Amino acid sequence: MNEHLLELRGISKSFSGVEVLHEVSFTLHPGEVHALLGENGAGKSTLVKIITGVHQPDKGEILLGGEPVHFSDARDSRQAGIAAIYQELSLFPDLDVAENIFAGRQPVTLGGRVDWRKLYAEAGKLLDSLGVKLDLKQKARTLSIAQQQMVEIARAFSINAQILIMDEPTSSLTLHEVDDLFRLVRRLRAEGTAIIFISHRLEELLALADRVTVLRDGSYVATHPMKEVTRFGLIRMMVGRTITDLFPKQDVTPGEVVLKVENLTRAGSFYKVSFELRRGEILGLAGLVGAGRTNVARAIFGVELPTAGRIQVEGREVRITSPQQAIELGLAYVPEDRQLHGLIPAMHITSNISLPMLAHYARMGWLRDTRERKSAYEAACQMDVRANSIWQLARELSGGNQQKVVLAKWLSTQPRILILDEPTRGIDVGTKAALHALMSKLAAEGIAILMISSELPEILGMSDRVIVMREGRVTGAFSRAEATQEKIISAATQDVATIGITL
Repeated sequence: MNEHLLELRGISKSFSGVEVLHEVSFTLHPGEVHALLGENGAGKSTLVKIITGVHQPDKGEILLGGEPVHFSDARDSRQAGIAAIYQELSLFPDLDVAENIFAGRQPVTLGGRVDWRKLYAEAGKLLDSLGVKLDLKQKARTLSIAQQQMVEIARAFSINAQILIMDEPTSSLTLHEVDDLFRLVRRLRAEGTAIIFISHRLEELLALADRVTVLRDGSYVATHPMKEVTRFGLIRMMVGRTITDLFPKQDVTPGEVVLKVENLTRAGSFYKVSFELRRGEILGLAGLVGAGRTNVARAIFGVELPTAGRIQVEGREVRITSPQQAIELGLAYVPEDRQLHGLIPAMHITSNISLPMLAHYARMGWLRDTRERKSAYEAACQMDVRANSIWQLARELSGGNQQKVVLAKWLSTQPRILILDEPTRGIDVGTKAALHALMSKLAAEGIAILMISSELPEILGMSDRVIVMREGRVTGAFSRAEATQEKIISAATQDVATIGITL
């Protein structure tokens, strides 16, 4: 009997004459968690799309259970028992849990109508088998990210999936939700399901995966049992060099206060939030997902209007009612969700970068294309955006390069205050180190940075000071010397003992 449930041999794929995968091989055993690791742009997404039938390889072959197969589309792959859960979830927001599980495959009566009784019974049975407790009639839009992922997993197993692909499944989860997800993954593994797990959080992979395959620049590097590798060994395989300093923080003496927030409140969201941000300082804003950190950032930037409190910018009290006004005051905001709020995926790099400054590139209402192109090109080069040209569509870029475009866009406004909301979410370790170096450089040049992050190593490694939020309120404040994981976790949760391995 063939030990490989899935085997890829010599897979190559090109787009527009550019080879993105070169003779990549990969094997997956029944009942294993196999980590697929590589920098953004290494070819992971393309390989997953070939496995799921979205793309077909130019060269190479796919074997399932030892037999060659060809997937002409995603339906072929699903029918073969392969399911994928992507970072950007794909539930129908106005359908309930049970309807989403069986979307497009609802059981029908002899008369051709949806058999609702059977649908809810089967959905309930499926969730019970996974150990997941959800209200079957709850609308998807009201579910947390973790609950939506559980519905996606249930949908995958409604087609009797033997292979489950999970792409950055923990990037938006709280620590407790990560623990719940890992318990389910281990349970599925014990029952014989093969899982391909993609994550940039190396600590998670070291704790969860049985084997790891590393890709670099579209080529296969190596496959190892996870117990035989180290964190720095994985980094070296991914980037082709040793990164000794993931948090290259320069020592900077902060200057005068440039942003002062006093008792800022938005009813139902956050309450009496106060802090100061100084020139050249990186102020870390820590807390669990849902603590209200993003809402505070959006209120400062004029996206959400506070109901009480004061904001001072460079010593002058202001009432910011729109992002345009915030930009004019020298603020810039890189949002958490780059796909939804940071980019227009269907537009090319140039248009995305120039968007906040269109009036600057116009004369008497006419856009001066040459000036716009020149500025966008310089900004893209400064951020080392890897693309075919500045006319490539944003949606075609890797996650790390999309984030670089968002940063290039806001840095082109020449901000004095920069708000970064989860700046390295879903980004590979090499790009993460580069962005950390950029943040440190910007702070050294005098830009004040408010950094929201759910990754404690990032908070501890990059912050001059840390403030912590819990349930909409500030619950802790620490200098760089005082801040520890235990203190931050305690302020964020009041319960250190229940924290999982993702620290």
